[in-house]
Amino acid sequence: MTSSLHPLDEALALTSSSPGAYTGQTHPGYWNMVGPFGGVTAATLLQAVMQHPDRLGDPLSLTVNYAGALTAGPFTVQATPVRTNRSTQHWTLSILQADADGAPVVTTTATAVTAVRRDTWSAGDVPMPTVPAPADCAIRPLEAGAMAWLHRYEMRPISGGLPAQWNGQLGDHSLSQLWMRDAPARPLDFCALAALADLFFPRVWLRRAHLVPAGTVSITVYFHASSEQLAQTGTGYLLGQARGQEFRHGFFDQTVQLWNEAGTMLATSHQIVYYKE
Repeated sequence: MTSSLHPLDEALALTSSSPGAYTGQTHPGYWNMVGPFGGVTAATLLQAVMQHPDRLGDPLSLTVNYAGALTAGPFTVQATPVRTNRSTQHWTLSILQADADGAPVVTTTATAVTAVRRDTWSAGDVPMPTVPAPADCAIRPLEAGAMAWLHRYEMRPISGGLPAQWNGQLGDHSLSQLWMRDAPARPLDFCALAALADLFFPRVWLRRAHLVPAGTVSITVYFHASSEQLAQTGTGYLLGQARGQEFRHGFFDQTVQLWNEAGTMLATSHQIVYYKE
């Protein structure tokens, strides 16, 4: 029987026996090279916060540290609100999975902050760049044998695509811009937004045209949108922009901005990535 759930909702399905303790299952549709796509792991941790009965407000920030890769199969998530103030709430989170001997081992740690948003003076210092509309940008074709998670997203590159040749020729920047959304289209929520913030290929590949092994060590997502703004975005596209800032000693950092089609910045993120020579 075919499930009526969106693949992302299948991947984020958690069951709970007590507040803060959840059980989930890795989803083959979001599989990467050695484990799940990091964005869906981040979204799963945030889902535990969203389902917690004691949650205050909506997500403000999420930091995920990838200590080790999840293997295919069941896992547990622990979500604990460690302090609740009048308008903010602070969380610690972790994912555990049984090792070969059946002992629980931490694969991922995280912290999150949720907050009650208030109407205040607002402004933005990074306006959405002027780019072609989504309909004017072709969908990025997937190569044979592409990782499963790439099929879960519709990506329409604007600039800064992968190198045409992996010849080691140095580029002068690592800036990429593209339109993106879930595939099939799905109404945007905070968990989906967290996953989309991790959609970009490693910046070192663009900067060097050299296909070195790379993986995110830690990512922080800042949520600027309210739940109402996410609802207004609906199933529309997001414009994503990413660039690296410094590549050194086997690590580089990457900044990301995400806007909806109306030009509202919904989220920004920063991550540190390991690359191997």
